[in-house]
Amino acid sequence: MRQDELKFNPNSLVRFLQKPMAEFTKADILKVIEEFQIEMINFRYLANDGRLKTLNFVIQSFEHADEVLTSGERVDGSSLFPYLEAGNSDLYVIPRFRTAFLDPFTKVPTLDLLCSFYTKDGEPFSMAPEYTLAKAGRAFSEATGGMEFEVMGELEYYVIAPKEENYLPEDQRGYHESKPFCKFGAFRTEAMRLIAAAGGEIKYGHSEVGNFTMGDLMYEQNEIEFLPTHLEQAADQLVIAKWMMRELAYEYGITVTFAPKITVGKAGSGMHVHTRVSKDGKNMYIGPDGLTDVAHKTIAGILDLAGSLTAFGNTNPTSYFRLVPHQEAPTNICWGDRNRSAMVRVPLGWNKDSGNMMAHANPLEKNDPVDFSHKQTIELRTPDGSANVYLLLAGMTVAARHGFEMENAVQYAKDRYVSVNIFEHEDILNRLAVLPDSCAASADLLERDRAVYEKDGIFDPRLIDGIIKGLRSFNDSTLRADIGNDPEKTLQLVERFLQCG
Repeated sequence: MRQDELKFNPNSLVRFLQKPMAEFTKADILKVIEEFQIEMINFRYLANDGRLKTLNFVIQSFEHADEVLTSGERVDGSSLFPYLEAGNSDLYVIPRFRTAFLDPFTKVPTLDLLCSFYTKDGEPFSMAPEYTLAKAGRAFSEATGGMEFEVMGELEYYVIAPKEENYLPEDQRGYHESKPFCKFGAFRTEAMRLIAAAGGEIKYGHSEVGNFTMGDLMYEQNEIEFLPTHLEQAADQLVIAKWMMRELAYEYGITVTFAPKITVGKAGSGMHVHTRVSKDGKNMYIGPDGLTDVAHKTIAGILDLAGSLTAFGNTNPTSYFRLVPHQEAPTNICWGDRNRSAMVRVPLGWNKDSGNMMAHANPLEKNDPVDFSHKQTIELRTPDGSANVYLLLAGMTVAARHGFEMENAVQYAKDRYVSVNIFEHEDILNRLAVLPDSCAASADLLERDRAVYEKDGIFDPRLIDGIIKGLRSFNDSTLRADIGNDPEKTLQLVERFLQCG
């Protein structure tokens, strides 16, 4: 990290310690506790429901703080993970120093850290979400000769608040609106500031398409998008961001939901994930002739496992009310350039001549060719906010690795390329495989593909069993057909899963 990056970093701990978060040590954390007069420590860790859980410590002394950071604490694993038996469920939670941030919501100075789970023998808990992701990342790198699978997430969400009468945008026309037509821009920018201060590398934020009123309530959709980064860091950022946004919404007296669907005929919320494969600082997706074989292999793996990936990224019945035609959500397994009707999308990129645009818009500037190839990503549009972020990214990493191990992967990807809106071309639509339409169907596909995820011990078989059991417990095989377009029944279902993930 360059000196200017340290100087302007929004995380006050980075500025104080003069080192990136990835290099934080226990000695650094103790120095922070002393310098910032920290009175409390919060351990936070992700449970099976995809939400952060919390364990609070009041610091008794410097030695006590040292002990807490070194030994961690024990928790009841069966209350966090339903697939653990209560008779033998004690787990340790150990803080990861690289995740430390100052809690902006407490009255007393408080330091928060994300934790990892360990067994009674001091070994990483094989079913833990964060450990599953770490295993997937290492396996990908080993299988690809040192390449790294990087990701960034997009958090789409709705704000729900009492209806206002003035400056309401046209229904479902809220994309990139400014205040006063965007009512909750100030909430969004405050959330972005807090997330960045906790280490979140944010790309941008904006209002989204979805906006409508229903009864006395106003619904406004927004989005915060992150920058591509290391797998585990990307997951940490997303779970912290979701927690912070809910906490901030509580202070504002409004509701924030990442639920995949709100009501019939209105835009749902996804959690699109952009990917990038890099090696030695170079983006391996793009070459002199455009997309490389690395890109095509990654796409092939994700397409081939697309159905079972929904088991990690679309985890409750409302997820499948979002995956319907004509709502900018995917229904068929295909990919394309800049094509929002496709499941996998290659967004508009930049080339070495992109500086021409800057010089054209600013005649006083020269066109200095710059390599923008690092900005090229490949986007999976299927997942939504119900996902357990660590398990979703682990599944995607497994799928990407699978693409490198498939025979004829490049051709497999090319055969599933589309260049048109598939919903306007029935002949194309009919030849494409479809995504599952329920949690039950998703569970069946995970059962079919489980050997790929369990390979080399990445996904513990007991974890796969637990996910399949959870998905099948919804008994939703015919739910989408049963409810149809009934707004009242849809609303009842949405309310049940309003705070998923």
